[in-house]
Amino acid sequence: MARRSTRENKNIYQTTRENLAFTREEASELLVTVSPERIEKIENERTLPHPDEVLVMAEKYRQPSLCNYYCANQCPIGQQYVPEVKIKDLSQIVLEMLASLNSMQKKKDRLIEITVDGEISGDELEDFIYIQKELERISIAVETLQLWSEQMLATGKIDPALYKAYKEK
Repeated sequence: MARRSTRENKNIYQTTRENLAFTREEASELLVTVSPERIEKIENERTLPHPDEVLVMAEKYRQPSLCNYYCANQCPIGQQYVPEVKIKDLSQIVLEMLASLNSMQKKKDRLIEITVDGEISGDELEDFIYIQKELERISIAVETLQLWSEQMLATGKIDPALYKAYKEK
């Protein structure tokens, strides 16, 4: 019989597996290409998972957020360029996106003024940085919506075939 972990600071890979009530052996059977020993090393942070292992875990555990977590926190390139995204309720995602879009609507003319000459002068820099931050908030809201969609597809709450058909139109 498999033992239960009593470790307090479990990483995302272990908590995801345990939330599915899989032992390492059962997870290994599901993942096919990842041994129970490798799972144990990843969960105990003695080694980082390889990107292909994270992809398999994300798919088989039906947790696309594992990919974002890996990229934002463990991949050296992703740590520089990928923000960590947390899945939220759809209404919260939409409201955050609309708030940022409304803010940008007000700053649209200022962005045109700033960039029309191809340079950003000292007196334009503060406004430009504010606009950059708003654009980043929009980008994160879009990424959050994408991750939410992937989660709904993975769990069957959105019909994958119908989704694909509409996307390909």
